[in-house]
Amino acid sequence: MASFEEVTIPQKPPMVMVDKLIRADGGIVETTLMVTEENVFCDNGIFTEAGLIENMAQTAAAGVGSKTGLSGKEPPIGFIGGIRNLKILRYPASGDELQTRITLEHEVFGASVVYGEVFHNQELIASCQLKIFLQE
Repeated sequence: MASFEEVTIPQKPPMVMVDKLIRADGGIVETTLMVTEENVFCDNGIFTEAGLIENMAQTAAAGVGSKTGLSGKEPPIGFIGGIRNLKILRYPASGDELQTRITLEHEVFGASVVYGEVFHNQELIASCQLKIFLQE
């Protein structure tokens, strides 16, 4: 299992929605994010659904970035091509540290289908399936 501190993704501040890459192996990627009041997706102290989705997508990007970063290449740019079965059980607040897990379900023709889960203190607070396309 690879464990990293540095996150390699194409996004730049203020659009970075992951702080640390915890795990990237066997089709599973895990990251953390400390939600701050200054976060562009934080509205009146609450991290919005757009932020939760972007956090899951960037966790997937961090997994790809960990592979390309080890080879010395720049991470590819990815695009969300679809979101299915989005469930938000609770919105996190400023000061919450999120743990996000992405599990690869399928990969075909440059598209990946992943299942994302966001946790706060080991409580599942959001999940969805994402279809992600990588730019060649």
